[in-house]
Amino acid sequence: MARTLVFDVNETLLDLAALDDLFGEFFGDAAVRREWFAVVLRNAMTMTITGDQSNFVDIAGASLQMVAETRGVELPASALGDIAAGMRTLPPHPDVVPGLTALADSGLTMVALTNSPLATAEAQIANAGLREFFSDVLSVESTGRFKPAAQVYHHAAEVLGTTPADLRLVAAHDWDIVGAMRTGYAGVLITREGVAVNPLYPHPDIVAPDLIVAAEAVVAAER
Repeated sequence: MARTLVFDVNETLLDLAALDDLFGEFFGDAAVRREWFAVVLRNAMTMTITGDQSNFVDIAGASLQMVAETRGVELPASALGDIAAGMRTLPPHPDVVPGLTALADSGLTMVALTNSPLATAEAQIANAGLREFFSDVLSVESTGRFKPAAQVYHHAAEVLGTTPADLRLVAAHDWDIVGAMRTGYAGVLITREGVAVNPLYPHPDIVAPDLIVAAEAVVAAER
């Protein structure tokens, strides 16, 4: 039986660079968007490790305030709402639709698994025109943990009525891949700009520069 493909959403499927104009407007430097999202991920992981709970949207807002404070920037009252709206309407990377189409044409089942709240995730995927590709959209919110906590990947397997060994995570984050692989998933790392294979982690089953190349390798592996 072919493995079900489990896709990360933000940065893997959706292009956060669409927020660069907003960050350029608020901070005078579009590159701050990368700094902000790194702080978001750090805060989410820290809260998981320490056992604290919050949702990804609130963490994103707190992280924005932190970055503004460290940079001595006073944000307009609309800033958080503008970025939240931008997150809900992110476009897919150019390789995503062709890659997903190739996977769908091969008959593989695909689901999404994200740190975002379910309502946000559903809006993101629908607004990006990708909902038709996924049989289900899953969020970490019911686990009280964020990726790469093992509970998240086990919960996804339970919801899907299968085992981790029957799942393959596709992500552009090495920490997401290692979390999934440590629980029994296979892993596909998309090496988007700034992404490299981490020599400290188990090597992903497939490493590809984009989803088109990854789809070819996945289809071949599942034959």
